[in-house]
Amino acid sequence: MASIKDVAAAAGVSVATVSRVLNEHPSVSADARTRVLAAVEALGYRPNAVARSLRTDQTRTLGLVISDVLNPYFTELARSVEEEARALGYSVIIGNADERPDLQDHHVRTLLDRRIDGLLVSPTDGGSPLMLDAARGGTPMVFVDRWIPGVEVPVVRADGQRAVRDLVAHLYGLGHRRLAIISGPAATTTGSERVEAFRAALAEYGLDLPDAYTGQGDFQAESGRRVTEGFLDLPEPPEAVFAADNLMALGALDAIRARGLRVPDDIALAAFDDIRWFVHTDPPVTAIAQPTGELGRAAVRALVDRIAGRPGESVTLPARLVVRRSCGAPPAQNPATNRSES
Repeated sequence: MASIKDVAAAAGVSVATVSRVLNEHPSVSADARTRVLAAVEALGYRPNAVARSLRTDQTRTLGLVISDVLNPYFTELARSVEEEARALGYSVIIGNADERPDLQDHHVRTLLDRRIDGLLVSPTDGGSPLMLDAARGGTPMVFVDRWIPGVEVPVVRADGQRAVRDLVAHLYGLGHRRLAIISGPAATTTGSERVEAFRAALAEYGLDLPDAYTGQGDFQAESGRRVTEGFLDLPEPPEAVFAADNLMALGALDAIRARGLRVPDDIALAAFDDIRWFVHTDPPVTAIAQPTGELGRAAVRALVDRIAGRPGESVTLPARLVVRRSCGAPPAQNPATNRSES
């Protein structure tokens, strides 16, 4: 492999000049820059990233720990993070926590050992000592989607409260009064926040959320199936089910079909986290959509600010309700939504 000395010799310049060209330093003449770049291309020279990281104390690498790589929401989030990081000159190493705190800590520890410049995390819970130590110990960090309350780290997230109110207004306008929720894990901020937003929205219409209509899920399809089966076994089943994430909604749809029931004729269904699949289900599923790509890009920018010694800003973006046919009305009849799809 060609070395930087080989490039300097071929271009007829010093090693320092080659280094300045590769680092885009403005003090190099156009002629020297042209000769260096031509030599780099001819020799197939590639800078030694390890040596450069030792010299600059930066690896130009970010770590991303997501909650579940099989969840289409987090897959899209990871894609937007990687794209924005690449545009800013960084590579990304991704760890999949699979909704397991122990696996989350494994990835965080591994990434820190690899001397990443900064860390993006969607925490699986708020009680990890390793996560707290990393956040408070000077590691540039940003929470994305989920966060740990009380930890002074920028948070990039979507606010779904308005969209949840729009959903409840939509269901209420269709005549549904017995509304149930499949909630996420209470240990996650998104799990607790979405059920509280749903409860508050129901209260605006004078509706209660009985314990029997609140089922604890884990953001996985099987839990959505299990909780929905419990709802359907009740003497008075709910008229509508709101799943607090997309995979649990798919599990709920399976449970409803397994009973020989139809959506929305027998029971309405809606979800948090819109995904492309929902357009192709029968019927298409009403869902709350988060601006996933924007969240990923904003999280990277906030983290790069932290790496550079700037504060890094928390960002909250609005989610929106996307009405389809799974709740019992054509999209055109819904006045509360920001967007409709059939």
